[in-house]
Amino acid sequence: MDFGVLSTAGIARKAFLPAIEATEHEVTAVASRDGDRARAFADDHGIDESYEGYDDLIADADIDAVYIPLPNGLHGQWTKRAADAGLDVLCEKPLTVDAEEAREVVDHCADRGVTLMEGFMYLYHPRTERAIELARNELEDVRSVTAAFKFPLFDRPDDVRLSPELDGGSLMDVGCYPVSLVRQLLGEPERAYAHTDDSRGAGVDTELAGILEFDDGSSARVASGFDTQKVQRYRIEAANGWLEVRDAFDAPTDEPLELEYRIDGRHAVETFDAIDQYSLEIEEFASIVADGRPPRTDGEEAIANMRVIDALAESAELGRPVDV
Repeated sequence: MDFGVLSTAGIARKAFLPAIEATEHEVTAVASRDGDRARAFADDHGIDESYEGYDDLIADADIDAVYIPLPNGLHGQWTKRAADAGLDVLCEKPLTVDAEEAREVVDHCADRGVTLMEGFMYLYHPRTERAIELARNELEDVRSVTAAFKFPLFDRPDDVRLSPELDGGSLMDVGCYPVSLVRQLLGEPERAYAHTDDSRGAGVDTELAGILEFDDGSSARVASGFDTQKVQRYRIEAANGWLEVRDAFDAPTDEPLELEYRIDGRHAVETFDAIDQYSLEIEEFASIVADGRPPRTDGEEAIANMRVIDALAESAELGRPVDV
């Protein structure tokens, strides 16, 4: 499969391109608003074609699909433009700025018969798959999940993550991962409550702490932020044991990872070989396009995740719990 990349964003350079080199697929075109930047990026990474402007790549490049690592506020717009050209889309999370736009984008892609997959790469890692399997099949009566993803954003005041115009903020950027993980384990919450802080005066949240309540009485605590050192972990508590994962979401590609649990008195630490979860995501995307089957992280999953994100944001704004 030949990909075009809309943007020279850091995640494309640091994660997507190295990952695709480990597969049989290729990036053959890249676009930027700045033509010189697109050409330099293409030269640096051995990409055949570069374009000034995303529309030109979508219209002219000889590609099968696009990868969209643009700022959050631009995901929906360019996903629809790519779909109009008949291109399959792998879009970085979150798919859109809210659940309403997510529904519009999903319907748009369905009408045009293209595959749409949201880029929650962590769900394709064997450790995540194993953790979900254990939680669903061996942990009994899961009562709570705690999940957090934070990293320091101290020295980049102009970072797009701090832009309200581009729908930045810690909830959208990294809080979407804990929300996604909790939903895999507990299903859809009934109610959300959240507190946020904007420590930079940027107009977006730089810290979020949230509680999700479920109709069976279980609960989850989710957290995200740009104001502390890096933390990314989750812990599941059940009647017959617990499970814990560190380096949970943006997992390193060059070292083994562990999953620890105690279930029915049996304590274990399982180790997983070093692997690039972005490569696994790319392979899965190409496979589902070829087979015509829906992605695990499809449009309906994106809509459901955005409903919870919307509720957390609304609760933080209103200062009270809200229904999801």
